[in-house]
This record gives sequence, C-alpha cells and structure tokens, in this order.
Amino acid sequence: MTLTEILTLLALNLGLIVVVMLVLWTLSLRLKDVSFIDGVWPLGMLMLALATFPRTEGDPTRKWLLLWLCAVWAIRLAWHLLKRWRAHGADGRYTQIVEDQERKSGWSFAKTGLLIVFLPQAFFAWLNSLPVQLGQVATAGPIGWIGWTGAVIVVIGIGFESIGDAQLAAFKKDPKNKGQVMDTGLWRYTRHPNYFGDACVWWGLWLIAAETGWVGIASIAGPIFLTVTLTKWSGIGMTEKATAKTKPGYADYIRRTSAFIPMPPKKG
Repeated sequence: MTLTEILTLLALNLGLIVVVMLVLWTLSLRLKDVSFIDGVWPLGMLMLALATFPRTEGDPTRKWLLLWLCAVWAIRLAWHLLKRWRAHGADGRYTQIVEDQERKSGWSFAKTGLLIVFLPQAFFAWLNSLPVQLGQVATAGPIGWIGWTGAVIVVIGIGFESIGDAQLAAFKKDPKNKGQVMDTGLWRYTRHPNYFGDACVWWGLWLIAAETGWVGIASIAGPIFLTVTLTKWSGIGMTEKATAKTKPGYADYIRRTSAFIPMPPKKG
C-alpha cells in the first residue's frame, strides 16, 4: 500500500470508531452512566483490527495472528469488565469526573460524556490499536523470531492479567476481606497486575507489527501511549487515589509493593 492508501485506511478507521462511540454516548444518556465505556473499549480495538483485515494485503499468517491475539485479549477483558459493571453499577471514578465537570464548568452530563469520555476514548482506542492496524499493511515475509517473541509476550500478558483479575475477584467475594488490601498472589509483586498484563499484550503485538518494517515500527505510538496512560495518567493515579480513601492499609501497601513491573516486595 502507498502512504496515501495507509493514511486513508487509518482515517476511515478513526471515523468508524468515532461513529461507534457516538452511538454508545446516546446509550449512556439513557442509562445516565458512562462507566460501561471501560468494558466496550477493548471491543472497539478488536473492531478496528477486524475492519482492517479485508482491506490490507499483508502476510496472511501475521494478519491472522494479530487478529486472533487481539480477539482473545479483547473478548476476555470486555467480558470481565462488563460483568463487573453489571454487578456493581457505575464506576466511582467516572461519577467523580462528571460531578467535577458540573461543579467546575457547569457542564451537563451529556456534554461531559461526549467531550471528556466517549470522543477521547475513540481516539485512544484508534491510537492504542495501531499495531493491529499497521501490522496488517506491509507485504513482508513470514513471521520471524521477533514476531513469535511478540506473540509469546502477548500470551504472557493475557495470562498475567487474567490471573490477577481472578485473584482479586476471589478476594473480594470473601466477606472477611471487606476493607482489606489485596496483597497476595500476583498482587504481592505489583499493585496493578492487570495494567502490567495490558502493557505486555500491546508491546507484544507491536513486536509482531514491527517485524514488517517502517510502517509497523511506526505503530509504537500505540503501546507508548497506553503505557504512559496506565502508569502516569488515568490508570494507576486515578485508581490509587480512589482506593486510598477507602482502605487505611493501602499507603503501606504502596510503600512496599512495586507500582507496575512485578518485583519482590520491600521489607521492613
């Protein structure tokens, strides 16, 4: 594909995800809740991978590998998050965002949902999923050791976040743990095994894409943005701010436990 064709492909994909997010925004107006966006967000990235598949001429094995790995990650994560949303209702983080905008700027629920949640998430999904879009473009040779290494990292990432989510869900089910800090299993070594797993998935997908040449390498913007988001912006920061208010022992957990990369806990 020429550069013009690649840019056109990306522009059409961006338009597609914007339309989908606008539809979801109208749904949020009926529900009076925007927090289901977390559950549909990974499905949006899978949709972009699917939309790219028939319009590109890359190596079929690489395209199928990117698509299936993205699908396994997206469907598992979407199921987990939507199930949690159905069980517990609106996410307090999003409720706080809406209330803050109303208090500070006088924005309505509809305006905040559109401009702060759904339209930004459309762009973020498009940007984060660049590896599964651009990785399908180049007509490069068969997958080599870099691509297969990336696939292994993706599988590790999916397994890591799946185990972490299951351990946390089991911990919360036990009434004795109410108000307590989860610091066993994977959560003993990182405060956010789910975020670390997500980062592994998208860096692994980038390695598969990067093997195709400059087009695939350019998709590094996706995993970089995702990693910064998880570690510096709306991931760890927002989650820990909310958790610290409800769990007195969380400050000590922060002191002894790595924020992101799994490491042995600090002693003393």
